Amino acid sequence: MNKLLIICIDDEREILDSVVNDLKDFESHFDVEACQSAAEAEEVIQEANRVGQPLALVLCDHIMPETTGVDFLIQLTGQTETKATRKVLLTGQAGLEETVEAVNHASLDYFIAKPWQKDELNQVVKSQLTEYVIATEQDLIPWMAVLNTDDILKAISEKRMSFGE
Repeated sequence: MNKLLIICIDDEREILDSVVNDLKDFESHFDVEACQSAAEAEEVIQEANRVGQPLALVLCDHIMPETTGVDFLIQLTGQTETKATRKVLLTGQAGLEETVEAVNHASLDYFIAKPWQKDELNQVVKSQLTEYVIATEQDLIPWMAVLNTDDILKAISEKRMSFGE
């Protein structure tokens, strides 16, 4: 089982470090990368694509110097390599119109308002990663140790039923 990639993007280093620290529990099965800009995240994504490491989740701030988080997530949805990637906007700045735009373009899977609670963030991340793994991975059993066991067991059961086992 290869480690999947999680990218956290925020131009404020203190917030970025806090998000990454809150995701420590996932590091046994996921590589967590911190990026201070969309451009830096694009470089990480290109390198991951080059080595064949799937991008499972992006946690992205909205207000950044070069581009907005919503625009970046819409861009990811348009790329073959990152179409299945789960996308979470983690911000205190996105307006309703921008959030609706992201949802309508199927570019946003979840919205978390700043300031967040670690438990809430971890639950959302776990849920989003579970959905990604169920949709993209053949062998789900190794993921049960870190993701939503009940959802994975249900997916395994459904796959077996669809194959007539």
